[in-house]
Amino acid sequence: MSMPTQGSGLDSGYQAAGAPPTADEVRGSSIGELMRQVTADLSTLMRQEVELAKAEIRQEGKKAGKAAGLFGGAGFGGYMVALFVSIALWQFLDNVMDSGLAALIVAVIWAVVAGVLYSMGKKNAERIRGLKQTNDSVQRIPDALKPHPEGVTR
Repeated sequence: MSMPTQGSGLDSGYQAAGAPPTADEVRGSSIGELMRQVTADLSTLMRQEVELAKAEIRQEGKKAGKAAGLFGGAGFGGYMVALFVSIALWQFLDNVMDSGLAALIVAVIWAVVAGVLYSMGKKNAERIRGLKQTNDSVQRIPDALKPHPEGVTR
């Protein structure tokens, strides 16, 4: 079974991507032709909206992935801080000065690393804006389907 191909639109050359038809073009067309053209235009519009959403999801997903990685690094840094503070406290109590201070210095270094990674992750997360273009475009669709005051009458 072969798929029907879309014809040239209305007899006067109206195309889905072109300018809207004039009143004379609409009067000369059957309701079936008009409904076919509206259906084709809506189908094209929906396909374009889905493609836009896919592109935006890919783009925003990359930003979210980077932010998640940096937050993961900050979490690991925080884990290391807790580990070394615990070891430092244990060593400090065991050997009042010697190896405990060294472990405490390492823990402070990890605290700085965790703070830097957290701030970088926060900045990247703030840049994630969602599907702004798709949302704006979809909100305009109902306006396109409403009749215009200067609309065509029979």
